[in-house]
Amino acid sequence: MSRVHDIGGQTGFGPVPMAEDGQPFHADWEARVFALNRVLGGRGVFTTDEFRDAIERIPAEEYLAAGYYERWLRALETLLAERGLA
Repeated sequence: MSRVHDIGGQTGFGPVPMAEDGQPFHADWEARVFALNRVLGGRGVFTTDEFRDAIERIPAEEYLAAGYYERWLRALETLLAERGLA
């Protein structure tokens, strides 16, 4: 069963956009979200599977409207709230 987040390889979504400058982040906040993910995951706050599940639980309309790191941020917020850490 295909869900909203399973869009990789499907037609109609076009190629994944690449930054012209070759930088992995378009804004400083994206780098911070990436770093938070690595630190919190590394400290055992959540697993990779739990993080992915949190992304997959984002409602379809919100998921499709959000950018890549916006989804990561939403997942981090969800996991921290669920664990009583935020």
